[in-house]
Amino acid sequence: MCLAVPMEVKSIVGDEAEVEVGGVKNKVRLDIIDERPEVGDFVIVHAGFAIRRLDREEALETLKLFEKGLNIELT
Repeated sequence: MCLAVPMEVKSIVGDEAEVEVGGVKNKVRLDIIDERPEVGDFVIVHAGFAIRRLDREEALETLKLFEKGLNIELT
């Protein structure tokens, strides 16, 4: 089973973005994303790639569900 996680874009350099959720930062590739994000946008991240840009409200709601289901604090 695979899990894709919504993460907030903190910076973009070329085709790479630094993303963050719950204090965890990663660098992801933007080569295959459906709609190029901007800093402050949320993206779904899977296997080191941003695969879809998310509406901020949708991303925050998804993170709330993760928190509830995993019983952890992400924000």
